[in-house]
Amino acid sequence: MYKILFTNNKTGREKPSRIFQFTSPYPMPFSLFNLPQMKKIVIKHLVLSVIILSSEITLSQNPIDPGDPPNNKDIPGFYKSRLSDIKAEIKGLKTGKAEVIASTPGGLPVYAVYYGQKDDFQSQANYNSAVGAGNAAYYAKKDSCTKPVVYFVGPVHGSEGEGIAGLVNLIHISETGKDYRGRAWPELKKYVDQCRVIIIPSGNPDGRKRCPYDSFVNLPCEMMTKYAQGTRKDGTWWKHPQCKGLHPMKGDVGMLGAYFNDNGINIMHDEFFSPMAEETKAILKIARDEAPDITVSLHSCCCLVPSMLQNYHTPLFMKKRVAELASQLNQRYRSLNMPHSKEGWTLSIEDDDPAFPPKRSFNLVSALHHLSGTMSFTFECSHGSLIEGNDESMVKYNRILDIQLILYQEMFNYIVNNRLYWN
Repeated sequence: MYKILFTNNKTGREKPSRIFQFTSPYPMPFSLFNLPQMKKIVIKHLVLSVIILSSEITLSQNPIDPGDPPNNKDIPGFYKSRLSDIKAEIKGLKTGKAEVIASTPGGLPVYAVYYGQKDDFQSQANYNSAVGAGNAAYYAKKDSCTKPVVYFVGPVHGSEGEGIAGLVNLIHISETGKDYRGRAWPELKKYVDQCRVIIIPSGNPDGRKRCPYDSFVNLPCEMMTKYAQGTRKDGTWWKHPQCKGLHPMKGDVGMLGAYFNDNGINIMHDEFFSPMAEETKAILKIARDEAPDITVSLHSCCCLVPSMLQNYHTPLFMKKRVAELASQLNQRYRSLNMPHSKEGWTLSIEDDDPAFPPKRSFNLVSALHHLSGTMSFTFECSHGSLIEGNDESMVKYNRILDIQLILYQEMFNYIVNNRLYWN
């Protein structure tokens, strides 16, 4: 019996990823570069072994450090937050069409799923040039004869799997009319059928693979902090927002956090005029090509109340629209007795950085707007983690999925009824 040792040098860990054992009727050693001297049966065993092993490595997650809480064992079947869940959902597509839009530094595919026929917007200029000419229609002619375009950007921070669970269920609803609990969403299905919809289930597969937890429900918030932002070489945690102070995240890195792809790029804060990550390039290209009317970047936090965040460095009229949708969404959560902000709450509309020093970053959501004119925003979902000494979270799997799906429904409802026409 012989052993092949596979190591993974991109995780920041020096432990071997897998040891594969196989038997051969032929003596060793042999040279892999002198294949004609090897018997066919040995070659066959090696090839099959590598294929099987590669498939396993692709979707396997990093182990949890000794002493940290174990992964939740009570995760229901409908809560599909793993890369293998995305792969399985895409494999079963009948109505939607999927394509690989990028390959990560770790060799993982980034998928996009499309619904609805793409309209010809008769583009003759990029968005910013069209605005400079005084008419966004030079970039994309939009009227009542063209479909609304809705763009869902799944978590670019790999530890924030709530958005993956929501989007996998959205794809399932788009295919069957029901989520994985068997609950029908006829209005959501109707909206998907009448719009052009683009779904990226995971914007950072490298980070998702690196995160060992499939859920942070009822786990200490500190675990999310550790595995999301990572550690320094001395074992101390980077934490937020200090983790944004080293980018790419290279050098003083013990454990590379799931915020980042395997090259240490935080896609939310890439260099958008010259992107470092292929994932970023692909996300931006879709926005440029599709001219979405509305776009969400899905995130999560150790918070009880889910919330939309205002987009910085965008026009005032667009900030007002984001605030309007935020109020509409909060009212919907309130009507369903779900976590929500107090009645009458509104999302602030204010100038960016009215005084020095600057604090409002031009991030991925900002770039998406300036590239395509889309109404873009960040959404923060609750992890369901333990905060402020609580013994048990109020936000669990059913509620997390509902938070996600209701957000999607309200996005559709808003843009179908409040669409901006460019003509």
